[in-house]
Amino acid sequence: MNRLLVASALSLALAGPVLAQDEVSEEVVATITEVLADTNCQMDPDDIEVTETEGYELDDVICEGGQQYDIELDQAFNEVSRRAE
Repeated sequence: MNRLLVASALSLALAGPVLAQDEVSEEVVATITEVLADTNCQMDPDDIEVTETEGYELDDVICEGGQQYDIELDQAFNEVSRRAE
C-alpha cells in the first residue's frame, strides 16, 4: 500500500510541470481573441489548447454567418488550418 502511495505521489509530481506547460496565458488568450476578431470570429477561451508544435488548436470557433470551425494557429498566431464542423 505504501509503495502505491509513493508511486502515485511521484507520478503527480512529475506530471505537474507537463500540465503547467499546456496552460494558456492571459496574453496568449488576448492575442488569439484579437486575431479572431479581425476575421469576424469568436470562441470560448477555455477551448484553446497548446499543440505538440507549440502552436494552438482552437475548438468550436464561431465565425460570421454562424459557421463553426476548428482552427489551428502556429507559434506566431498565423492560421495553419481551418476545418468546418
